Amino acid sequence: MNRQRPHGRIAGLVALCLIAWSALVPNVQATEPKLSRNDWIAMRTVISQQLAALKRGDGERAFRYASAGIRAQFGDARNFMAMVRSGYAPLLEARYTEFLEGAVVDGVIVQPLRLVGRDNTVLVALYTMDKREGVWRINGCQLAPSTVKAA
Repeated sequence: MNRQRPHGRIAGLVALCLIAWSALVPNVQATEPKLSRNDWIAMRTVISQQLAALKRGDGERAFRYASAGIRAQFGDARNFMAMVRSGYAPLLEARYTEFLEGAVVDGVIVQPLRLVGRDNTVLVALYTMDKREGVWRINGCQLAPSTVKAA
């Protein structure tokens, strides 16, 4: 992969996506949250565990990692898995994944995940995260093109 300044490009992409996306993201905190290294590790763990469940086809487990708003939107694991299969196939098919540096943009917590497909197409999954009662959950995911090329 070409690693020339990918974080700057990713940060710009995150900012652009969040501007368009901000109206769709529920439960945005009014102030910038203070996040520790352990918070970022916990978020990455939740995302990794959901991805593993999705790849195994374990919709019930994958659905548990979604925020209350996402669970309410889809109702049950079956609907959730149908949405993932139809709109998020790159998550299921990626041959390589890599967490990028997370950011808080206008109070929205974003954890990017680079995805490299079997055909070397590179995308970034921009996960928004929500913490309720001390537990991190996935509050949304947006797939975006990457300026990084896979070799």
